[in-house]
Amino acid sequence: MQAEVEIASRAFWELKQQRRQLAGTSGCGLCGVEAVEQALPELNVLPGAPLPPIEWLEGLRQRIGEFQPLGRHCGAVHAAVFMDGNGQLLLGREDIGRHNALDKLIGALIRQDIPLAGGVAIVTSRCSLELIQKVLRAGIQTLVSLSSPTGLALQWARRHNLNLIHLPQHSAPRVYSPAMEIQA
Repeated sequence: MQAEVEIASRAFWELKQQRRQLAGTSGCGLCGVEAVEQALPELNVLPGAPLPPIEWLEGLRQRIGEFQPLGRHCGAVHAAVFMDGNGQLLLGREDIGRHNALDKLIGALIRQDIPLAGGVAIVTSRCSLELIQKVLRAGIQTLVSLSSPTGLALQWARRHNLNLIHLPQHSAPRVYSPAMEIQA
């Protein structure tokens, strides 16, 4: 199979700015960057969004299991799941790479024309800067992670008005929300 791609002049300049030294077939989006500006790009600040009701988070760890058939079968894979603005789990994707699982989910949401407004992305993996950047680029306003966020992820979430919720296994959710900080 062969694919021929023609890139418009305007798009070529933007692509040239994203040039990497290392070839990569998948990953976090940071591999091979040559400058800090590429690793920490300017991203739009999201409009404020209300936090999801606590009822949406209750039992969430168990409920997302239906979107993890591969994980149930063999383990050692990450999942990304989308909950719509009504609290319904709609779609999930799995992959051995946490970044890939989220990329697959965002791609499926876009291809299926599922509205992202008011929705929540849920990741089973650790929550790092790269996942925050992917969610911000997609315009999803709330991210729930089953693992603690890194300090840089938390900093970027706050800076870009993203609701970030850590859902620990044995305790109450930890909410890092710009909306809550404004109310305090």
